[in-house]
Amino acid sequence: MEFDCESLRRLLGKYKFRDLTVEELKNVNIFFPHFRYSMDTYVFKDSSQKDLLNFTGTIPVMYQGNTYNIPIRFWILDSHPFAPPICFLKPTANMGISVGKHVDAQGRIYLPYLQNWSHPKSVIVGLIKEMIAKFQEELPLYSLPSSDEARQVDLLAYIAKITEGVSDINSKSWANHENKTVDKITVVGGGELGIACTLAISAKGIADRLVLLDLSEGTKGGTMDLDIFNLPNVEISKDLSASAHSKVVIFTVNSLGSSQSYLDVVQSNVDMFRALVPVLGHYSQHSVLLVASQPVEIMTYVTWKLSAFPVNQVIGIGCNLDSQRLQYIITNVLKAQTSGKEVWFIGEQGEDKGKNYISISCIDNLSQRDVVILS
Repeated sequence: MEFDCESLRRLLGKYKFRDLTVEELKNVNIFFPHFRYSMDTYVFKDSSQKDLLNFTGTIPVMYQGNTYNIPIRFWILDSHPFAPPICFLKPTANMGISVGKHVDAQGRIYLPYLQNWSHPKSVIVGLIKEMIAKFQEELPLYSLPSSDEARQVDLLAYIAKITEGVSDINSKSWANHENKTVDKITVVGGGELGIACTLAISAKGIADRLVLLDLSEGTKGGTMDLDIFNLPNVEISKDLSASAHSKVVIFTVNSLGSSQSYLDVVQSNVDMFRALVPVLGHYSQHSVLLVASQPVEIMTYVTWKLSAFPVNQVIGIGCNLDSQRLQYIITNVLKAQTSGKEVWFIGEQGEDKGKNYISISCIDNLSQRDVVILS
């Protein structure tokens, strides 16, 4: 493909060293003419965004006698060539990332050449050559079996079975995938909700192995009781690696204090998730992440961004728990009927969500006093 210098100069209109960058990319095109260039928005770790030039293509890597075309993506900072590019693998749908010393779970590439980047000695062509050499030692991608898409569907069905309390997990067609897979669930957080999840999952027998990650300092009463009960197949740990190869990771951990609102703790929860989610995602790359931490809408989005998982592998509980509690109050406390319909909270989490969003039109035999209680 012909290299268009003028079009590239227009794309780089806001770059500090546009001419130097264009000249270097002309040299890249000599060695790798198939790369495609575009301007896109890059999101940094602090959630700030910037429109940056990026180019994508494949590099040939010889591994164990075979040549593999590894798809990659380079983001060129506006201070280039005095700052190194940001490099990622760009796997297709049938590829998985092999996490190693040069690649993390999100596909970001780390090399000595990047760490020691210094203009004018360091250039993109030299970076690509080192990338090829390192990938020849440790191939960064692997081919996913064709059954993985069906496996994802089954995994989501497994989540549905958990929420419905189905205990006959041995009937699942994928329960013994490759005859060695264990149905493992990890609960993150040793608070009341984490303990409740652990007890419910254990009682319903919906996991072969259950790990409770208690991240608090010292030993709380709930986790101590679980330890005393010595429940079968339940492990209590503070080591994140104990979660490895989980089918489901449930986030219940929270920094909410008794005098705080959900929104008061957004930043502290986000900071906590920054330390947790990438690591847990690395240990269980094919898991579903189920988020119950508050405020759940925000924390679900944060989990999705930090994990870089597909959208169908990160699920927030929304208002499901509150809806179940409301159904219980109506049926068991107020002794009212709901005409066979489910009762739902609708809307975001918050202190006034019930008053604004509860619908009671489907409830029979509800007194004026009961309406006041619900409101």
